[in-house]
Amino acid sequence: MKSLTEQNKASTKRKSGFTNPVVIFLLASLCCCLWGSAFPAIKIGYQWFQIKGAGSQILFAGYRFLLAGIIVFVIGSILEKRVLRMKPSSIPYIFGQGLLQTTLQYICFYIGLAHTTGAKGSIINATNGFVSIIVAHFLLKSEKMTGKKVIGCIFGLLGVIVVNLSSGEMGGGFAWNGEGLILLCSILYGTSTVTLKMISKKESPITITAFQLLFGSFLLIALGLILGGNVGGFTPKSALLFLYLGLLTAVAFSLWSMLLKYNPVGKVAIFGFTIPVFGVFLSGLLLGERILSVQNILALLMVSVGIVIVNREKN
Repeated sequence: MKSLTEQNKASTKRKSGFTNPVVIFLLASLCCCLWGSAFPAIKIGYQWFQIKGAGSQILFAGYRFLLAGIIVFVIGSILEKRVLRMKPSSIPYIFGQGLLQTTLQYICFYIGLAHTTGAKGSIINATNGFVSIIVAHFLLKSEKMTGKKVIGCIFGLLGVIVVNLSSGEMGGGFAWNGEGLILLCSILYGTSTVTLKMISKKESPITITAFQLLFGSFLLIALGLILGGNVGGFTPKSALLFLYLGLLTAVAFSLWSMLLKYNPVGKVAIFGFTIPVFGVFLSGLLLGERILSVQNILALLMVSVGIVIVNREKN
């Protein structure tokens, strides 16, 4: 009985920590910064690892998420002082989460990002917050669609339209193998955010994160090899980049899962507007993309305002 009481106290303390507004702000902002940095980092990785063709892009993604899954598994086992295990009844749900959140999403992401700019991709990808709101309306009884959510979604979609009509490197129109796949990626990720919330009671967030990454990465690697993919160019410099990509995934997915477990989807999703901000800024800084224009700033503002409207509290 004492052990059970101690476990309950620890769980309550953990919950109160992750529902603290300051903690939510710091951790969610860190996750979004890491995800924003992935856009230029992956495009740099394509050069350094000599990635060419869809097979190699998918294989590169598989190796990255396999590393991330191993990192989360090891850290989770250390933190929980046991080897992470899933309950047999949880396997179908976590496998499905891995298929949706890792395999399908990142097939679209890695191929799409190869055919658009990092800055443009980061803004389009921000629409996943609006998808989460819509999917949550149908799957979560506590998070129904409202008038302000509709207005927010309209602002976000207008932002995506603006960035695809703008001139310069951020423009160039809409290509299905580029912007189209990034948009599909955001739909898959927005949906997976809600399904993650739904299965978060079945296992600890770190267990779900570790095994969904491992399941998803195995499928990516298998598909990449079937398509004749190849990843070369390993040097000390490129290895550090690869390690960074694995670490950012492990840290961001783990923290985001914890935040979603203890908070409403909308309360966490508000910070998603910082992903395109970080993505655009870092793409300009690291890739030399031309990002300063009236259209680009307007698109960023529309996406940001849309997410803020959707999640703004009455008080």
